[in-house]
Amino acid sequence: MIHIELISALSDNYIYLLHNDKQNITAVIDPGEADPVIKVLKAKNWNLDQIINTHHHHDHTGGNSKLKKIYKSQLIAPLYEKDRISDIDIFVSDGDTISIAGADSKVIHTPGHTLGHVCFYIPEEKYLFSGDTMFYLGCGRVFEGTMEEMWNSLLKLKLLPDDTTVYCGHEYTLSNAKFSIHIDPNNQLLKQAYNNINNKRNEGLPTIPFLLGDEKKINPFLRANENSFASSIGLNLSSPSEIFKSIRTQKDNF
Repeated sequence: MIHIELISALSDNYIYLLHNDKQNITAVIDPGEADPVIKVLKAKNWNLDQIINTHHHHDHTGGNSKLKKIYKSQLIAPLYEKDRISDIDIFVSDGDTISIAGADSKVIHTPGHTLGHVCFYIPEEKYLFSGDTMFYLGCGRVFEGTMEEMWNSLLKLKLLPDDTTVYCGHEYTLSNAKFSIHIDPNNQLLKQAYNNINNKRNEGLPTIPFLLGDEKKINPFLRANENSFASSIGLNLSSPSEIFKSIRTQKDNF
């Protein structure tokens, strides 16, 4: 079994430290800065064997160099980002299986936020590390790809099992929840989630991780291919990707 330490970093980033007790292997996913990771490693008396990046943005890679220098860790990152992330040891592409903290992980290419973004799914544990592709009640801004690419990327993640536990890159949940309630005010499950989110944030607690099965019912960005949902929010557009584009554009201006 893999143990996960959630580490807060920068203003609203999450870094994930994965430790396999049986094999004594430790990996870090998206270290936006090094010092908070080093602090936990020292407290746990763990070495850092692997550094994993989902995409090239500095708030996900900023700690790579320092951690690699101290721990001689292997850096694993998308082949598609090879010109934008330095000193990669192992390149991964869509459909690859890579060992992360001793567990087989499937690589899922999810262009949209960046062209080379990938997510990592560990079937044995049913963990998804979604980076900046999918957030609790949200999705990443479309910076490099197209709206259609981002929608297709979300569809890939939506196909994963309902009992998948999702670990995303940022604590954007309260802002996402406010927009979701605005666009989908009659969703009772969403209202319940909103109350829980509010309570957690008022107590200074993280809202991450979350269950994918619940997310499929309340995240508006995952529901663009549901005719009843599109009609309920007044979008009678021709295709799910157009509906997604409309919702994402509304969020950008919310």
